[in-house]
Amino acid sequence: MSAPGQALRLRRAARIIVLDREARTLMFRFDVPGRAPFWVTAGGECEPQESFAEAARRELFEETGIRADPGPEIARLTPQFVTVEGEPVQADERYFLVRVDHPVIDTRRHTALEQQVMTSHRWFTLTELADWPEAVFPQELAAIIRSQIAT
Repeated sequence: MSAPGQALRLRRAARIIVLDREARTLMFRFDVPGRAPFWVTAGGECEPQESFAEAARRELFEETGIRADPGPEIARLTPQFVTVEGEPVQADERYFLVRVDHPVIDTRRHTALEQQVMTSHRWFTLTELADWPEAVFPQELAAIIRSQIAT
């Protein structure tokens, strides 16, 4: 993913699993030129000096219009991937869970780049996450959700 001997930039990110009353998960579809479409949870890169929880709260509002406390971190994943800007990174992704009663999403605060690549959003059941024909990230998402709704 990077040149031999070259370390990847560490990309700290907060991801938010938003569940509605029916335990459906909010996902955003990304259509990046030259890549197959894929779906991800709300969230994004931490600002410098921003904690993961602070980033989760900010990203949740910016991407969905929802103001909520992200609560405790429920999962941590460290994938390597290529950002939508084309940069290979080593991610440190912290996951938070937010439950909502009224699943109304407001995307007016999306950045110009998000408006270009985040082409749609929808609520997925656990069965749909497992059987969806397009890539869903993280691949462990259904298991993470099951571990939280079982408690």
